[in-house]
Amino acid sequence: MNQLVAAHRTLPFGSMVRVTNLNNGLHIDVRIIDRGPFVSGRIIDLSLAAAKAINMVGSGIAPVRIEVLTAGSTVSNIFSVQVGAFQQRENAERLQAQFMARYPVYLQEYDAPAGHFYRVRVGRTTTQQEAEQLASQLASENGFQTFVVRLDGIQ
Repeated sequence: MNQLVAAHRTLPFGSMVRVTNLNNGLHIDVRIIDRGPFVSGRIIDLSLAAAKAINMVGSGIAPVRIEVLTAGSTVSNIFSVQVGAFQQRENAERLQAQFMARYPVYLQEYDAPAGHFYRVRVGRTTTQQEAEQLASQLASENGFQTFVVRLDGIQ
């Protein structure tokens, strides 16, 4: 939270991006080190230090422009669709079971400031475009709020 870092759903880890707050013109360069945000309509999560640098702390959100400065080392070009995140493993496993007959399904554990979570991700595609199509299909068929993510380091 005290480093100039950010989370993005699909940019490779290690990518450097310039984030410009369109409300005031201030910008900051950050390194992508995590996946997110998993809130509809948001494109990047900034660390506290980065948000302070461009005066976003008070509002918490702002319209921004993102420019990729350098692409990080891509561990994989495999994409998936996140369909849920749960604090209870049983809930994640229940959702996982719904999709197992039709798709590869991945359950990923992770620690966040709000606690321990289990992400449920469906499908495995080699392009972001294919993943976006799957996300739209899953959203329309099942009413899920979906997010395309890169599966860095997951085989």
